[in-house]
Amino acid sequence: MKTQRRPIGIPTRVKRFLESDDPKAGWVKDALWVVGVVAGIALLLFLASGTWPAVVAVESESMVPNMNVGDLVFVAAADRYGELTSWEEGEVTGYVKFGDSTDRQGNQVYGDVIIFRPNGDDSVHPIIHRAIEWYDQNTSTPGYITKGDNNPSIDQAAYYPGIGQIHPVQKEWIVGKAIFRIPLVGYFPLHIVEFAIVIIILMVVWEWYSRRREEERAAGKDGRASLPDEKKGSSSSGKNKACSGKKNSGAKK
Repeated sequence: MKTQRRPIGIPTRVKRFLESDDPKAGWVKDALWVVGVVAGIALLLFLASGTWPAVVAVESESMVPNMNVGDLVFVAAADRYGELTSWEEGEVTGYVKFGDSTDRQGNQVYGDVIIFRPNGDDSVHPIIHRAIEWYDQNTSTPGYITKGDNNPSIDQAAYYPGIGQIHPVQKEWIVGKAIFRIPLVGYFPLHIVEFAIVIIILMVVWEWYSRRREEERAAGKDGRASLPDEKKGSSSSGKNKACSGKKNSGAKK
């Protein structure tokens, strides 16, 4: 009569997987570790910023020199860490973010820099420009007038590829406001595919190198362990030869 085996539980399978020496399992564990770290960082950023994405990379020169291509910009919800302030409001109070240099026209800049989806379209990349003023005259859809510090005119006088003329930015279209930036780090998300390929290659090489080292160490231990046996064998042979020599001497007598 055949005995019926109990199905292996999930905790046991997980334990076997974590303790496995299979190279494929090692690569999967490394990949899961990277995903877990990235997910943890993303969660912390979301909790701190109150919006998503919590970081964006500057892709154009429209905010030069106050923001440059490759800057990684940290974003917070528009009402977090203080109310959103436009250029018009900031000029009264002296409030300014990312205002180390003047704009293209030589004017001292004021107010917050916002990240918004042009015309609320989720299919295009968000724009990161300065909020100039809240416009609500002669319109049924009031919103912010925006402008890049390095642009010759406001966004609402321009056309965006694929969506047409840009309308005043409604509050629902705002992803958040820029808090601070880290130069050059934004090149990583701008080239995320290439960066991911390099990380995967490095993980595979490291896994191969680690296993090679373990095999060499194991081979070295086996070699050292066999030396005492060889010595015992040699000494036994010597004793046998000595005994043989004594017997022969006795026979000659």
